Amino acid sequence: QVELVESGGGSVPAGGSLRLSCTASGDTVSISCMGWFRQAPGKEREGVASIYTRDGSTYYSDSVKGRFTMSQDNAKNTMYLQMNTLKPEDTDMYYCAASQWLPRHRCEALDTNRADFAYWGQGTHVTVSS
Repeated sequence: QVELVESGGGSVPAGGSLRLSCTASGDTVSISCMGWFRQAPGKEREGVASIYTRDGSTYYSDSVKGRFTMSQDNAKNTMYLQMNTLKPEDTDMYYCAASQWLPRHRCEALDTNRADFAYWGQGTHVTVSS
């Protein structure tokens, strides 16, 4: 069993930055992939970024590539999503997620791997004003 706690959401003007954090507890040794997803009301949850925890490889959706950076601090069982040059269309609820024993090629597949994540945080809201 894994528990995830997110923090760091808030409101910023366009062009601003935020850093989201997600701390895992429980059976963290078995986690091989962690991801960030976002969801607007009435829309499907969208994969934003993921990290293959075995070696720190990161993957990003086209909509955030070059602006968002995902990283991990293994000593703290925490992963981060640094979001720079934020746009109004980045306004969403952001969720972190964890998957145990997921292979790399599935961790990378942000378009299709949402169902691979068994554990989810409670969500943190990001608002970017124009």
